Amino acid sequence: MERYPGFREFVEARRGALSRTAFFLTGDTSAAEDLLQEALTKTVARWGNVTAGGYPEAYVKQVMLNEIRTRWRRRQRRLVVSVADVPDQPHDGDVSDAVDRTALARALRQLAPRQRAALYLRYYEDRSYADIARLLDCSVGTVKSQLHGALERLRVIAPELLADAELSEVLP
Repeated sequence: MERYPGFREFVEARRGALSRTAFFLTGDTSAAEDLLQEALTKTVARWGNVTAGGYPEAYVKQVMLNEIRTRWRRRQRRLVVSVADVPDQPHDGDVSDAVDRTALARALRQLAPRQRAALYLRYYEDRSYADIARLLDCSVGTVKSQLHGALERLRVIAPELLADAELSEVLP
């Protein structure tokens, strides 16, 4: 009998989406893996309650946000130097997609952690300002300020990303 029924299947099915969320929150592949592993460890310990609530993916994402907030509060900043931006899996499509992702990853690493989180929640998760404020434990004004600062910073450090139609819609 399986100790945590359905957990393995859940992780296999949602690992990609959860990994992208973790990467967006951290801006670093290694830190994202650590964040996701920590979130899954905390989730499996409460798996029965999590599945009873019916939204295990939302629970894992909330755990990741809580963990990131805890790290911010402790102000534990570790310098991680990436030797190369090597994708985990081969890319079948156009090489320019990989270049764009690399440029975006590089740009995201230059943003403050709260700015990355605000960008992720607003433009990837399509959350309202009020939701973001609640999740990041700050005011709506702070959320707007973080988003404005992040978008301004992206305009300066990665103007090449503005050529991407989707990103130019996001960047006012």
